[in-house]
Amino acid sequence: MTRRVGIYPGTFDPITLGHADIIRRGSRLVDHLIIGVTTNIAKSPMFTDAERIAMVEREVASLSLSNVEVVGFNALLVDFADAQGASVVIRGIRGVTDFEYEYQLTGMNRQLNDHVETIFLMADVSLQPIASRLVKEIALYGGDIHRFVSPAVCADVVARVREQGLKGGG
Repeated sequence: MTRRVGIYPGTFDPITLGHADIIRRGSRLVDHLIIGVTTNIAKSPMFTDAERIAMVEREVASLSLSNVEVVGFNALLVDFADAQGASVVIRGIRGVTDFEYEYQLTGMNRQLNDHVETIFLMADVSLQPIASRLVKEIALYGGDIHRFVSPAVCADVVARVREQGLKGGG
């Protein structure tokens, strides 16, 4: 019997409760789930690659999922999937805007490698508005982010904002 390996890729800058929900649910769909932590060159990360990998490893450990591992990568997703022996990519969808982007990305990935399937998981309704970009923005302007991330990630973000300084007048 072939083991089904899946990849849940992202920048996870920072990892949110929405990400944790997709990890938990995605881990039930495959035998082995690899959380692929990458850098999106279109985004300006708050945390380094190593910091994000460590943060995701800590959060995954807190979920007590025996079939999940965290791997950093800096390559095309389909090449990373091949290297990991993965046949499935799991993507979280919060709404229509996410779907449009993910639909296009999936089409491009299929052109590059039609052996990798993409599964879209809808975010839990209570977690749909959460986006890492918005969490960072709220924190940088002095807002409270504890409802969107774990206590440990909240502390990481608050410490980084303290280092970088608040934006605006807050």
